[in-house]
Amino acid sequence: MAENLYTEITPLIKKYADYCESAATIVPNQYTQYDVKRGLRDLNGKGVLVGLTEISDVCATKIVNGESVPADGELYYRGYNVKDLIKGVGEANHDGFEECTYLLLFGKLPNKDELHEFKDLLGFYHNLPKYFVRDVIMKAPSSDIMNALAKSVLTMYSYDNRADDISIPNVLRQCIQLIALLPELSVYSYQAYNHYTKGNSFFIHNPKPEYSTAENLLHILRPDSSFSPLEAKLLDTALILHMEHGGGNNSTFTTHLVSSSGTDTYSAIAAAIGSLKGPRHGGANIKVTKMFEDMKQHVRDWNDDEEITRYLEDLLNKRAFDHSGLIYGMGHAVYSLSDPRAVIFRSYVEQLSAEKHRSDEFALYTNVERLAPQVIAKERKIYKGVSTNVDFFSGFAYDMLGLPVELYTPIFAVARIAGWSAHRLEELSYNNKIMRPAYKYVGDHTEYIPFEER
Repeated sequence: MAENLYTEITPLIKKYADYCESAATIVPNQYTQYDVKRGLRDLNGKGVLVGLTEISDVCATKIVNGESVPADGELYYRGYNVKDLIKGVGEANHDGFEECTYLLLFGKLPNKDELHEFKDLLGFYHNLPKYFVRDVIMKAPSSDIMNALAKSVLTMYSYDNRADDISIPNVLRQCIQLIALLPELSVYSYQAYNHYTKGNSFFIHNPKPEYSTAENLLHILRPDSSFSPLEAKLLDTALILHMEHGGGNNSTFTTHLVSSSGTDTYSAIAAAIGSLKGPRHGGANIKVTKMFEDMKQHVRDWNDDEEITRYLEDLLNKRAFDHSGLIYGMGHAVYSLSDPRAVIFRSYVEQLSAEKHRSDEFALYTNVERLAPQVIAKERKIYKGVSTNVDFFSGFAYDMLGLPVELYTPIFAVARIAGWSAHRLEELSYNNKIMRPAYKYVGDHTEYIPFEER
């Protein structure tokens, strides 16, 4: 009976839930009436300016004849185009995620010695506290690895005798340590869930300090620890593309918001993890993967434009998949003509699909990529254009890497913590005021009713 207290919705709770719903009387037109920027966005979908950053820039428009018009998307880390960063990594054949983490944290690209020194520092912090896996990760494993990850990050507070020190050197130390540890915390949490909940074998591989973050992820996840150079390169590229995306995305804004209160690093990062967990943010590629699984069941000829188009029309009209009316992986809050991350990632996914003998599936993805904007434009009004976003290909890529779906969003966190850390350091360096958004009260003022008269 006691266990049911945590899962059962009792009649009393149902009654109180009715009270909650009856108390919610705000209607959509009130947001227009009071000029509320719902979701911190104006009526045109443009984000409300709430802060300044030097860490990254997301560009989706250009000025033509004095007017802002949609353009192919561009993403910059500390002023460097991410396309050039990834190209440079490929030409020099070094660890791209580590190089870009250095760039985000310190504002400059490292030379060979600096990158080697920084990678050694990450390797130094790879070790979890003694018995942490046994006492924290293996006890009460969660079916949602993001929750397990947040729990582990919060528990790290207890092992840090300078946990509340928010001086820049100490916060930097904490951030570098968490950047190094998040791959292990994610994979070990999955291994515990995979064993205790799903009944599979349990194994723990220690990370190798000479490996990159991408290589270590594959090494500690796979039973035989093996991986191909292309697999490691694709995962490294995925980490670079997911590690930062301006200060306005939900989890990064959460980092700024929570950091402005003066709280500790572990609480700030755990809050960001909680934000990223949401299916409207970090879980989108899981939706794409499941949508394509359903599509493969209902589209017999993956090269038949008419059959694919009918399925996409059914998606938009809530007749297929989850009946949400959405084609997952299409469209972005900022980008219009193209998402540069999807453009970059596409070629790596194509190469891996050939290596894995799954080119036919890649062809299906490219057919949907081509047809979906046409279907959406025909069915709905499009004001700024629509294209594939980074989530469109990433789920397929992770599936080809053999990554369990439970780790899709945690791997996003493994990448994005580099950006969160840079933004936390920026917030603590430049600002000393707590963020306090305004909410307008639109209810009534009523006279107090004495207890005996209610």
